[in-house]
Amino acid sequence: MAHMDMWTFREETIGDIDLVGFQVEATDGEIGKLDEATYDVGASYIVVDTGPWIFGRKVVLPAGTVDRIDSVDERVFVNLTKQQIKDSPELDLAEGYRHERHRDELGAYYGEPTLTGRRPERL
Repeated sequence: MAHMDMWTFREETIGDIDLVGFQVEATDGEIGKLDEATYDVGASYIVVDTGPWIFGRKVVLPAGTVDRIDSVDERVFVNLTKQQIKDSPELDLAEGYRHERHRDELGAYYGEPTLTGRRPERL
């Protein structure tokens, strides 16, 4: 089965849209507001401020986890459950989310998404 790069937005999901401030929805409900997005091919991600949901924690989600974007309602939908996001690797604030080590941890945790959007069974 073919795989796509987890660190790149799928062409059909992103255009010339500034996603900052959009609500982010997991497969089972809202998780917070999009705080930052990067658009570098092979290195893209979104940063979500979860607010009180997981004690104000910011989470980094690889761009490949974005399923679709609703620009009218300003919502980003990801192919992850709330629990998957809540259990994601903790961000080391001293190094920050741009640090390669954190990106490697996220890649190992989320695994490589397939073209169908299914995740490996370990999640």
